[in-house]
Amino acid sequence: MNALDIKEILEHLPHRYPFLLVDRVLECEPGKHVVALKNVTINEPFFPGHFPHHPVMPGVMIIEAMAQAAAILAFRTLGGVPGDHHVVYFVGIDEARFKSPVVPGDQLMLHARIERHLRGIWKFAAEAKVGEILAAEARMMCTVRDA
Repeated sequence: MNALDIKEILEHLPHRYPFLLVDRVLECEPGKHVVALKNVTINEPFFPGHFPHHPVMPGVMIIEAMAQAAAILAFRTLGGVPGDHHVVYFVGIDEARFKSPVVPGDQLMLHARIERHLRGIWKFAAEAKVGEILAAEARMMCTVRDA
């Protein structure tokens, strides 16, 4: 099980602040699954507007964090790191459900499992948890393309 620090994450994802949403990869089994984490802090750029008196991480950002973890899994499965000219695009998001709010101070655990990889399309089952509490889940399809 390969863990990745932030330097290695930056080699696998084109995202940068303020859109990089994976702080650490705890385990990654190429071809199978990944477990990553996002430390949610009050300093996130979306909290001042979502919502000023009750900060909650937007659901679309949770989905994006799960997708970034899945992208790392895809690149590790392919056996390399993407070049500067590679971008991972969403192809579809199905069965997205939001179960519990994510707030500053939470540690969001991101789980993604490969369901299928066929002709450049990856399908993942993903979930985000805070402790043992399910915050969100979705099935996602992504593809890697030249920018």
